[in-house]
Amino acid sequence: MHSPIQLLSIDFDGTLVSRNGGPALDMQCMELIRELQNAGAIWAINTGRSVDLLETGLVEFAFPIRPDFILTMERDVFRPGRNGEKWEPFGDWNERCARDHAELFSSTNSVLAEFVDFAAQKTNARLIYNTDGLEGLAAESEEEMERITEFIRQARAGHPKLDYQRNGVYLRFCHADYHKGAALAELARLIEVPREKIFAAGDHHNDISMLDGRFAAMPSCPANAISEVQDAVRNASGYIARNDHGAGVCEALLHFVNPKKLSGLKRPDSAGLPRL
Repeated sequence: MHSPIQLLSIDFDGTLVSRNGGPALDMQCMELIRELQNAGAIWAINTGRSVDLLETGLVEFAFPIRPDFILTMERDVFRPGRNGEKWEPFGDWNERCARDHAELFSSTNSVLAEFVDFAAQKTNARLIYNTDGLEGLAAESEEEMERITEFIRQARAGHPKLDYQRNGVYLRFCHADYHKGAALAELARLIEVPREKIFAAGDHHNDISMLDGRFAAMPSCPANAISEVQDAVRNASGYIARNDHGAGVCEALLHFVNPKKLSGLKRPDSAGLPRL
């Protein structure tokens, strides 16, 4: 019996990493991922963090292993870098993503301005800006975030490509075609791994796009996942763990693969990956 998993796409905060006062990492989960890597599987961290914040997290939480790829900001795709760099863009996806976002935000200036007025006058949310302008916000509570997202849904009615990614009280505006699921699909295309061989795990709203069955045939979530995520995983015939965080990811992996029989897993040849 061969393992069905060739690619793992796993969220970082709240999924692999716990901030509930106990150990941040479940070492059994780390060892199982290491075993899968050694047997040939590709591991990608799929996160809303930037590259720098993810690297900080890997050091802060003393990860014993490193991912093969990282998918950051809920959109960008990176592979191990050459010439001493830790990470570099994989293909032209990140460039296309940046261009499409720039064009989108330029064409929706009036809607974003309307949103800024709403947030400033009707909420206590903190607006977040980057060098290109408005990036998103941090709400004061989940209840306030519900009001904010309802306003955005109404305001964006005439601009279907204007979307957002939400994780708790944090929100980031984005192009509707770019999300964790789309980034996973691009990585899978580049390394030639079919949907049927992909495992995914996440816990919050911004993970749903990679857990709804479109891009990963083995979706899962830890027990601490919000109800919307659990519903998405259930509807995609995935696995909802009984344990929280990394222990739940480990449980889900064990559900989909027999770790005692990993020798037949074929890893895509990293030396033969397209150098785009």
